[in-house]
Order: sequence, then C-alpha cells, then structure tokens
Amino acid sequence: MCGIVGYVGPQQAEDIVVNGLRRLEYRGYDSAGVALVVDGKLVSEKRAGKIANLDKALADHPLPESTTGIGHTRWATHGPPTDRNAHPHLGQQNRVALVHNGIIENFAQLRTELENAGHELRSDTDTEVAAHLLEAEVSAGADLTTAMQHVCNRLEGAFTLVAVDAHDADRVVAARRNSPLVVGLGEGENFLASDVAAFIEHTREALELGQDQVVTITREGVEVTDFHGKPAEAKPYHVDWDLSAAEKDGYDWFMRKEIHEQPRAIADSMLGRRDASGALQLDEIRISEGELRDVDKIIVVACGTAFYAGLVAKYAIEHWTRIPCEVELAHEFRYRDPILTRDTLVVAISQSGETADTLMAIRHAREQRAKVLAICNTNGSTIPRESDAVIYTHAGPEIGVASTKGFMTQLVACYLLALYLAQVRGTRYGDEISSVVRELEKMPEHVQRVLDESGPVHELAAELRDAKSVLFLGRHTGYPIALEGALKLKELAYIHAEGFAAGELKHGPIALVEDQMPVFCVIPPQGRDFLHDKMVSGIQEVRARGARTIVLAEEDDDSVAPYADVLIRLPKVPTLLQPMVAVVPFQLFACELATQKGHDVDQPRNLAKSVTVE
Repeated sequence: MCGIVGYVGPQQAEDIVVNGLRRLEYRGYDSAGVALVVDGKLVSEKRAGKIANLDKALADHPLPESTTGIGHTRWATHGPPTDRNAHPHLGQQNRVALVHNGIIENFAQLRTELENAGHELRSDTDTEVAAHLLEAEVSAGADLTTAMQHVCNRLEGAFTLVAVDAHDADRVVAARRNSPLVVGLGEGENFLASDVAAFIEHTREALELGQDQVVTITREGVEVTDFHGKPAEAKPYHVDWDLSAAEKDGYDWFMRKEIHEQPRAIADSMLGRRDASGALQLDEIRISEGELRDVDKIIVVACGTAFYAGLVAKYAIEHWTRIPCEVELAHEFRYRDPILTRDTLVVAISQSGETADTLMAIRHAREQRAKVLAICNTNGSTIPRESDAVIYTHAGPEIGVASTKGFMTQLVACYLLALYLAQVRGTRYGDEISSVVRELEKMPEHVQRVLDESGPVHELAAELRDAKSVLFLGRHTGYPIALEGALKLKELAYIHAEGFAAGELKHGPIALVEDQMPVFCVIPPQGRDFLHDKMVSGIQEVRARGARTIVLAEEDDDSVAPYADVLIRLPKVPTLLQPMVAVVPFQLFACELATQKGHDVDQPRNLAKSVTVE
C-alpha cells in the first residue's frame, strides 16, 4: 500500500506531485521520491524516510522546472526502506521512470531474464523489473501506452504502475490491476493518484478505473484501454468530500476505513504464497527445512492484539503440525527464565516491528540459541532484521491506534506459518494443505459479506451507548476473539469489558452478570458439536441471570435462535478460520460505540500506535 501521484499540465509538476504525496503519506512513509521530464531527460530525487527527508533533499539540490512528473511514497514490501529501494525506479538507459503500488509475484523470474540479457538492476525491489521491461519496449519503438499494455500482460500479481518517458514529455501512462488508481480531470491538466486526496485541491472531477486498464493522460485529455489495447470505459464521478474526508476515502475515521480495507488486506497477504507447483512459499525463511523438521516446541511471544492472534495460532499450529505450542506475553517471557533449546522456534508477532517488549524477548531467545521467526507488517524494521525468518503481513499502513487490518493479516500469517510447517514436516498431505489455502483465499469475500451486512451491529451500538459493562464469551478459537472484542471496547469506548472462555463462567465470572448486561457470544461452527452444545449451555446460564445475549453464529445455525436476544449471522467457514469473520462485528461495534459516545476513535486516550519502551 503506497501513495502514487502523476501530473501533466501547465503548473510546476514538482509542486503538484510533492504536495500530493503529502496528502498520501498515510499510505506509506518508508521513503519518497519524484521524477520529472526535462528537455528530453529524466531528473529525479528520492530519499528513505518520511517526505520531510525528500523536502530537504529538494531544497538542497533543486530540480529544474518541469510540467510533467510522477511521485511515490512507499510502504516497503520487497527490499528494506533505503534510498536505492525508494521509487521512482529508472530503466537501464534512464529513459523511463516508474512508480508502483502492489506486489509483482513473478518478478524473480523476470529479473533473472533481464540479468541474463545484460541488464544491471540497482535495487532489491520487484518494481525495478517493470521499469526495465517498459524501457525495453519503448526503446524498440513502442509508444509508452503500447509499452505499458505489453508489459502488464507479462506481470502477475497486484499492481498500479505509473510511468513517464523522457522522449515523450507530454504524456503520463498508468495501469491498474487489483490496486487503487483514480484520474483527476482538470482544465488543460490531468492527474493520476492512489486516491483523490492527492488532487482534490485542484479538481473534484474524477474517473474510477476498472480492473486491467491502462490510462494515458495528457494536457488535452484522457484515454483508457484494456491491457490488449481495446478502448475501455472509466466511471466518472464528482468528489463531494472535503480534504480531510478524502484522505479517509469518505469515512469518518481511519479506523473505520481500515476495517473496510480488510478484504483487500487479506488478499494482499495471500499474494505470492504458492509456487508454480502449488506448494507454499513464504517471505524470508532463513531456517532450513531440516531445522524446521527438528523443532520440538514453538513459543509465540506478542503483546496486546498481537497476543490474541498468537492464541489463535496455537490452535492452528498444534492441530496441523502436532508441535506443542505456547503463547506468552512478551513482557513476561524473559523474566520467568524460559526453557529454550536449539530446537525451539520462537515466533514474534509485532505489527510495527519495533515493539520493545517483543524485541527484548527475541534477543533473549537468540541468546539461548533458539530460532526466531517474526510476523510483521513493516519491512526493514528491527524485529525482522534480528530474526532468522520473517513473514510479512502486507496490511499496509494502519493509522488508527486500535489495530484491525493489522490483526486480521496477522491471523493470515499465523495460518500460513502453521500450514508451511505442516508441509515441511509432512503432518498434512498436500491436498489437505491446498484445501485450507483455498479456504483462506475465499476469506476476502466472506469478510466483505460481514461488512455489507453490518447494519444490525451499528444499530446495536446506538442502543448500548450507555452500557457500563460488556462481557464477551467464546470457546476454542472463539475465546481469543472474545478477548479481542473486549480489548477493542476498552481501547475505544473506555468502558469495562471482559472476555472469557465460556467454560470459566461457572468458576467465578458469572457473578458479574446483571439484568440486561450485554453479553456477546461467539458460537463455534456446527461441525464441532461438542463445542457448539457447550457454548449454547453457557448462553443459557447467563440468560437465566438476566443477561442480554448478542449471539454470533453461522448463517444456517437456527438452533441458537431461541437463546439470542440479537442474532448476528456469520458466513459458514472452517472452525479454525472462524476468527477472521467473527472479529469484524466486534471491530465495527467498538468503533461505532466510541463514535456514539463522542470519542476520538483514531487516537484513543493514553494509547500510542507503537510501544517502543519496556
């Protein structure tokens, strides 16, 4: 998830592009750069870090005036956030400059092809491959639009590409596949961007591009084709949001926007996870398969929401691999003198990759010679750098302090790790693993359904605006989701909320139940009958004490209806994957309840996005 801007018109392109990037910095802040077309040549500047670093570089070394340019603010995926990995990337002869959002799945194959042909690639990114391919096409005589069409037909994955050609100063060309791109329509000028926030101060007239389309902008107009060169249509629309809302795509809060981005985030986190034979492949696994086969214990260390993702991971890892798995709060881990050996795998989950408690835990683990695998959303951060392996979650930037899509993609990574270990160790057959992966690939659609049918959750938040205490109950993988639901409510609504394993009720917590107290209950899928029936018994216990029961159950589970004051239907999914759909109503409920209470949802009191002190 990166920010992209393109411009052609009478104004100074550098000003338009850099100001647009500032509006998009929430989409990525690992590096930023611009490229301009000047007198038949390309000039560019790019810097690692936030846009302020690019501003300083441009102030120290001003670029020539130009009316055509592109820019990029990066969320690193392939290659750490460094100057040389920053966009734009240039072709072999520095004739074409290109920026990219997304993941090119077959870049390794294309890179080998280019290097065998004598190309020298200067970065670690997948993007530079596309720049070289594009330049080869224009050098052979194709115009930039045709070249883009040809190159897109060779690429696999999700991408938005925006490019300029030094020999074609009045044209910017872009392409879109499963990644955002909009066109801004001006008078004698036109714009390209990841979203309308980049150009809303210049125009509110826009075009929404469809899948697999190439767009060419000039001062005179806009042309849209498909990847095969056939004319295509883009949907025009008028932007009636203000600038602040535009940055949030019209949502009132970044958190609400991020909740609704979860289908896309899941899909991105699944990209490139299987090789040509269908076998699972992960990001940077610097632990040999032999070492993984020798692992006799797994310990997951994490804090907060990531800890709950780890609790879900325990169920998946033990079920699919039969390796004992413990889950520990990172800040407690090293102080209890844990027993670690060379055959212990420590899995550290951290969205930022800088969580101090988790970092100290993995350093302790490495001192004891244990292997460390990180699950992280931030390329190049400290925890992945100090680990033996890493699985990146590809959630994109998360601005809201309360994690939503970060948690969701951590779940994806945990499932992928468990399945990869099962593949390496032979504890599941290939067709069994493929079956689960196919179920994971359906999850964006299932989560979208939950979002589309969330009206009752919003109504419930309005009804419970004055609730003083809320309980959450679950069994099996529903238990960590109950904990996460309670945490979200504490973080955002500032009211007492507790999550419990439903079987614990009779051992004390049922004393908390009062008349009309809201109690959320996550019902396991019907296939796990012993769990399902015991959960229904728990609902009856709290209902008998006057609780108002809000029940989350499968769409065809009618057996729970008599025990539910409010029934929220979930798509039918495997038991181990149910957390991915069950958590969404809890996220929406907490966000809406906090809104009803007048709280700042994106920046709740006393909290920070990344905890960098122990």
